[in-house]
Amino acid sequence: MERDKIEKEYERWKQEAVQDPDIQRELCEMEGKWDRIEDAFYRDLAFGTGGLRGVIGAGTNRMNLYTVAKASQGLADYICRKFPEEERKIAVSYDSRIKSDVFARTAAGVFAANGIHVYLYGQLMPTPCLSYAVRALDCAAGVMVTASHNPSKYNGYKVYGPDGCQITTEAAAEILAEIEKLDLFTQVRRMDFEEALAKKQVSWIPEEIYTAFTEEVKSQTMLAAGETIDKNVAIIYSPLNGTGLHPVLRALKESGYTNITVVKEQEQPDGHFPTCPYPNPEIREAMQLGMEYAKREQADLLLATDPDCDRVGIAVRDEKGEYVLLSGNETGLLLLDYICARRTEHGAMPADPVLVKTIVTTDLAERIAADYGVRTVNVLTGFKFIGEQIGRLEKEGKADSYLFGFEESYGYLSGSYVRDKDAVDGAFLICEMFAFYRTRGISLLEKLEELYAKYGYCLNTLHSYEFEGAAGFDRMQEIMVKFRSGIERIGTKRVETVLDYAEGLQGLPASDVLKFLLEGHSSVVVRPSGTEPKLKVYISVSASGREEAQKLEQSLCAAAQDYMN
Repeated sequence: MERDKIEKEYERWKQEAVQDPDIQRELCEMEGKWDRIEDAFYRDLAFGTGGLRGVIGAGTNRMNLYTVAKASQGLADYICRKFPEEERKIAVSYDSRIKSDVFARTAAGVFAANGIHVYLYGQLMPTPCLSYAVRALDCAAGVMVTASHNPSKYNGYKVYGPDGCQITTEAAAEILAEIEKLDLFTQVRRMDFEEALAKKQVSWIPEEIYTAFTEEVKSQTMLAAGETIDKNVAIIYSPLNGTGLHPVLRALKESGYTNITVVKEQEQPDGHFPTCPYPNPEIREAMQLGMEYAKREQADLLLATDPDCDRVGIAVRDEKGEYVLLSGNETGLLLLDYICARRTEHGAMPADPVLVKTIVTTDLAERIAADYGVRTVNVLTGFKFIGEQIGRLEKEGKADSYLFGFEESYGYLSGSYVRDKDAVDGAFLICEMFAFYRTRGISLLEKLEELYAKYGYCLNTLHSYEFEGAAGFDRMQEIMVKFRSGIERIGTKRVETVLDYAEGLQGLPASDVLKFLLEGHSSVVVRPSGTEPKLKVYISVSASGREEAQKLEQSLCAAAQDYMN
């Protein structure tokens, strides 16, 4: 956008954006600071299949009352155009992030003003609870106010379709077209939230919905009737100041796990995340306090869920008494094998069992699945694509075929009751799996080594590179062009095949993702994040053992970084 247009929009915001004093204060602080003004106004906050996600603050490129209201009006116009009046219902939930409750009520007021009935959770609830409510209440759509695992300065707005999945690429494009027609100050219909409640345009989601969700999670048990395991294992749990506290503890305690200690500093909702600035269980720093608790209590298992409770990370004790963090791939492999083994033992394997995983998730999962006679379906990065496959199986009359879905970024789902990753389900199954093996004198680390010995060692890593602001966005595009310039080798490995998903390969939607298949069953995947200003590089290495794999991974990582210079 040209400078004069940016400055004109900035001046308009100073006049019009008076509803939130925090925004007015920030606009005043920007005065005369062109870099800040440009970054806040050079574009509208991007709306895609992940909805909105951005830094909280003033400007068109920020998460605030006005950008949320504008997106809600665009979504409302889409719903009113696509659905008959009696089907115009929407479910809304929110997490612990700064202004999440305010954004949820703002969105609810816009939907109500457009004649759409709103079902809102009366307290913060996880993303999977929102996905469940959409289908349970026969809604046309759903909105989850969250920025998932991002740092505290972020918030976001995920949109779900009537199937409980995050919206498709096509739906996102249609909603975006509606949003782009609007002026965020003059063309958004609003209703005061309390007025909407009084007029019964907004209803609280009943407790029965949450209870039904919990029962679905508990029904995912792999234990046979009457089968007992040691449920007195010592568990440390951290909700990382997010939404997981009550849902996770309820599912575990109602299932008989009582020896649970919660990390006090991370127990209650707090969008500032004071002890874990990056509240992502993939990151060691976020797990550090929990590991200190585990060491002090000599606990058996550490669990942590991210703020919207759709990701779960774990740590377990090794033979030296030290706590080892497991990656999302490692936990996923263990769960996959546990589910397959238990189903096989109980004679409960469906006729056409299916594993669904993303293209950046470890390929070792395919070898394990094949050994059990399970078919693997690979999808693009993003759990919504796994959810879509569940829906597709149901339409084909194969609802029971879905066995398990997971992604390397700590997302798991073992049932079809929701259409997004579910850390309540993940935590429940991890605890059961841990206790099952513990009862038989086997640790999760021993079980993992057993899998590597049987199927071969595989190391998978993720490296993220930040590119903030307008200049960073342009730089990421330049780097992707460079990666598409005909690379023949990455480090010491020859490139055997390049899969460019921008061309819509293998029946998947077009996506800005490159996968380099290298000699020796290794690979490198490069893609811009759809939710953060980051370029992500996924490296998968097959080797005879851990040490050899680590050396090869380091060389491939260094070689990939060379293409970014």
